[in-house]
Amino acid sequence: MSDFSSGAAVDDPKRSASKERPKTTTWGGLGLNIAIGVSAVVTAIGIALWFMQLSGGMIQTGMRNLNSWGLYITSFMFFVGLSAGGLIISSVPEAFGIKGFGGISKVAVMSSIACTVAAIGLVVVDMGQPTRVWELFVYSNIGSPLMWDIIVLGTYLVLSCVYLWAQVRADAGKVSHKALRVISGVALVCAVLVHSVTAWIFGLQQGREMWHTALLAPWFVSSALVCGTALVMVVAMALRKAGYLKLDQSYMVKLAKLLGAFVMIDLYFFGCDLLTEAFPAGSGAEVVAMLITGPLASYFWIEVIGCAVCAIICFVPSLRTNTLLVIGALLAIVGIFCKRVQLLAGGFQIANLGYAGPLTNMAHPAWDSGLSGIYGSLVYWPTPLEFGVTLGVVALGVLVFLLGIKLLPLRPAEDAASR
Repeated sequence: MSDFSSGAAVDDPKRSASKERPKTTTWGGLGLNIAIGVSAVVTAIGIALWFMQLSGGMIQTGMRNLNSWGLYITSFMFFVGLSAGGLIISSVPEAFGIKGFGGISKVAVMSSIACTVAAIGLVVVDMGQPTRVWELFVYSNIGSPLMWDIIVLGTYLVLSCVYLWAQVRADAGKVSHKALRVISGVALVCAVLVHSVTAWIFGLQQGREMWHTALLAPWFVSSALVCGTALVMVVAMALRKAGYLKLDQSYMVKLAKLLGAFVMIDLYFFGCDLLTEAFPAGSGAEVVAMLITGPLASYFWIEVIGCAVCAIICFVPSLRTNTLLVIGALLAIVGIFCKRVQLLAGGFQIANLGYAGPLTNMAHPAWDSGLSGIYGSLVYWPTPLEFGVTLGVVALGVLVFLLGIKLLPLRPAEDAASR
């Protein structure tokens, strides 16, 4: 009756087409909208602080000549790892034709995209001026590992978006399984490559005792697998709790076992590196002492103990409750961040030149205390401005992820159809 009362013809082709065409639906209620709003506000505050940094110069940060990288690059390394791990978790089952982890594949790729956006943002704020991004390409040195990383990171973001698009289209029957498998294989290679290139930026620095090791690239990849898997587990748990995903507990158990294995591999690599440095009382013994009992000891023990606790939770069946799994995953994420702090700060902590030249306030904030005063404690600590800008970039990544959850069809087809 409504068709006749509205004056529209029943056989109107435009009306029939509108009935057949599925409408784009969004997910989430007030809680998700509030989270999006908070993320947007924090992002705006971070942008305002970044403009303060641009107007006052990089002298407002804790970075100086003796420690030219700081919280921005530490967080960059960390978010590249989160991104690569999420994409690997999603692409490996598809690329090798094995059973995956339920309906978390598209969510994992979305988290990878969000983390990559945050990683790129951190590089931009670390460069000092936005114009230097343009100069990086205009006057690029293709022989520099820094340029390799920029190219691979940009390619990686585009490929992640293409992979997510292919997954969505495959669910709609528009992309073949063979094509999706090829794309996932390329995405897997790029995920490993982006972290390897990031590691080479540090590993090829011969003047830094802690960085110059061939083990750094596989070490970076193993760390990425740890924090990426842990992030996917936490996100999947949260979305299942919110009713976004319907995942059987068996998938969480599989992820937990995988996370435990990755943690043990990463700790094994760490142990190999420490043993090589310290035995027999070589030049790296000072590096090991710095980590175990020196200025970076707190970060070292948080990483080792936190990752060990995570592995115990993942491997002991009676401990695999949802609460403990989330705690274990968060411990692993915090541990890998502490590992990034150790790597970056440790590279600057030990002077590689006995006579570094005259010290000024442009070289280090504690320049008046001399080399012994500088290297006797941590050579770097972020300023409140750096913390604020970094928080703003992280909020940008969270905002991208939440918008993806709200607007994109990331749920499995059967979950979406049940609502």
